[in-house]
Amino acid sequence: SRCSEVAHARGSTQRALSDARGSTPLDARWTSIFTLQTLQRIVRAMTTYHHGDLRRSVLDRALVVVAEEGANRLSLRSIAADLQVSHTAPRHHFGSNAGLLTAIAVEGFVMLGESLRRLRENDAPFLDLGVAYVRFAVEHPAHFAVMFQPQLLHLEDPEYVAASSGAFGELRMGVDALSANIPSADAAAAVTAAWALMHGLATLELTGNLERSQIRGLLGVTDIGLIAQRTGSMLFGASGGTT
Repeated sequence: SRCSEVAHARGSTQRALSDARGSTPLDARWTSIFTLQTLQRIVRAMTTYHHGDLRRSVLDRALVVVAEEGANRLSLRSIAADLQVSHTAPRHHFGSNAGLLTAIAVEGFVMLGESLRRLRENDAPFLDLGVAYVRFAVEHPAHFAVMFQPQLLHLEDPEYVAASSGAFGELRMGVDALSANIPSADAAAAVTAAWALMHGLATLELTGNLERSQIRGLLGVTDIGLIAQRTGSMLFGASGGTT
């Protein structure tokens, strides 16, 4: 198979590298064809192939870095080192740190938009969309951290424009739904209040401040989704509004 061929070639190359460092004299034909630098490039290329879907590997590693250290600490060069690939390999897929962060934001907005759309198409109460928003943030903290930092992103990237517009569009549809019972401006104000409430609640949870404040223990529930449901009902009532 291709993998076994790569493994065999890597072993042969590593032995050749050892020879080139002087442990064993190389055949004259090898020394005329390969320099140490050339062999090292071959090893790096084989390592890149070994990773298979490098784009996905870079994204996954970037999500870990963002979750643990923050988006500002992200570096394509560091990720390349972590994955043991050439420092130029990730740039082939993302171009720059901003390109990588934009790809993370795109992925996040796509997931969030699809979640909200499914609820809307099933005629879920508007409050349920808010609960889903909070659950998304808690389950995908690195995506959530990047999505709302426009200063770090390529805002004109076509995929970003499409993904973010799709997710924000689901929120705007809440205005249309609520406008059936109240003036449009009031519906927009209600949706804005709900978004601010749920975004703030998600941030309190992710930063640990909901726990440190000791308010969580007073709510009577500990699950963040149930907390979102209860706090949202203060705004929309027990019925949760309609979509």
